[in-house]
Amino acid sequence: MIDALLLTLTILLCLIGLLLSALAFSGTWFVLLAGLVTFFATDVPPIGTLILFALLCIAAEIIEAFAGWAGVKKRGGSKMAGLAALTGGLIGAVVGSGIFPIIGTFFGMLAGSFALAFLVEWNRLKHHGQAANIATGAVFARLAVTLFKLSLTLVMSIWLLVGLLR
Repeated sequence: MIDALLLTLTILLCLIGLLLSALAFSGTWFVLLAGLVTFFATDVPPIGTLILFALLCIAAEIIEAFAGWAGVKKRGGSKMAGLAALTGGLIGAVVGSGIFPIIGTFFGMLAGSFALAFLVEWNRLKHHGQAANIATGAVFARLAVTLFKLSLTLVMSIWLLVGLLR
């Protein structure tokens, strides 16, 4: 059985991961960290679970990196607009966190993805309605990925905690 201090630390790390995932940060890594802490303290979870968690963390980052691009492409946008959505999301996250830390990162990512994809498509199509529709695809894709990462973090947290309490 796991002691109360270690369980409290594990729950705290998992909760931080959930909060970060809800704000479009990489919370899955905190669950992996919680798993590593408990592994070195108690040999639980098994090493296979930690490897799976690491692979899920990496996969979530790759999916997130290409979310804006995929959202633009799904709505008929150009490759350049997809790249602009990716770049705009990164720039927006940095600028947003400078203006309003934590929550600004999330909204900056969304605004940056939209803005750069919109500018590229507006320049290409010369029609603001179509450009806005395509750029909105980047925003919806980013929101979907945030929900995905939040769900993934929750599942990983539950898996880890259930394994510890056995």
